[in-house]
Amino acid sequence: MDPDEVMEPGQEHRSFYKASSARKLIVLGAGSFNHFVLGFLLLFTLLAGIGVNTLTSTVETVAPNSAAQKAGFKSGDVVLSIEGKEVTDWMKDAAAIRESNGNEVSFTVDRNGEVLSLVATPVLTKISETESRYLVGIINKVGTKRVNPVTSFTSAGSLTWEMTKSSAKALVALPSKLPALWDQTFGGQERDVNGLVGVVGVARVSGETVASGDLTWTQRIGTFILIVASLNIFVGLFNLLPLLPLDGGHMAIAIADEVRAFIARLRGRPRPAGIDVKVLTPITMVVFVLLAAMTVLLLIADIFNPVSLNL
Repeated sequence: MDPDEVMEPGQEHRSFYKASSARKLIVLGAGSFNHFVLGFLLLFTLLAGIGVNTLTSTVETVAPNSAAQKAGFKSGDVVLSIEGKEVTDWMKDAAAIRESNGNEVSFTVDRNGEVLSLVATPVLTKISETESRYLVGIINKVGTKRVNPVTSFTSAGSLTWEMTKSSAKALVALPSKLPALWDQTFGGQERDVNGLVGVVGVARVSGETVASGDLTWTQRIGTFILIVASLNIFVGLFNLLPLLPLDGGHMAIAIADEVRAFIARLRGRPRPAGIDVKVLTPITMVVFVLLAAMTVLLLIADIFNPVSLNL
């Protein structure tokens, strides 16, 4: 990493310090790249192999005095079609109910092997302070659904990107969350499940997920994979921060070397010597101490006031 790097005789040309900036960036970025790839592969495995929680077309409960109850829906009914269209994805196909504008909607249901035709009139229902929807009062069962490999590939890419953006936002907000973490650690306040969590905390939450009796085995594995995938993506992005001693800091130096070389060429001067990272040792030590202090604070918080998902 520095001009004083000792190499075996005849191997001096292989010194990292003498490598081109492009090669330096490839080597330095390989670690974070692998984290992103691993996160993507875990998400792909989750979607295509384990499946994700989704609403099924099976009715779990019918809201009292609702349009569904008046229409004759019962718990256990399986909705086969809505307005003559086969139900393959409840989240999408149920849009016919929301878009009915209060007009009658026809349903075909399977009740213990008997196919029935039911008609319900959706009612405009307030679901939040700012949104109302046409609903019939059906509460569906939640099940696990696998996604086909092609869709899983594109969906895993989209999820990786969304997690990367969320991780970037979390990194920006990280300094502002440290005071709250201090109060939660030493002030007896309850830990924020959306706050900072260290390695011990992640391990504890992962253990709670796997051991939870409230989740099916597919839900346990799926949640665990999701935690590990998000952790890999966060670590990959964190490592790209332009701070020494992180890889991102060394990448920033390599880019700065190229900027300096470009300016020198414009001025007709020879390429300047690369930046000596040893000169930046004081900055590196400050960053190291801050990261070490944050790690210790997270360790203490995770041990004495751990995050619990209450699964």
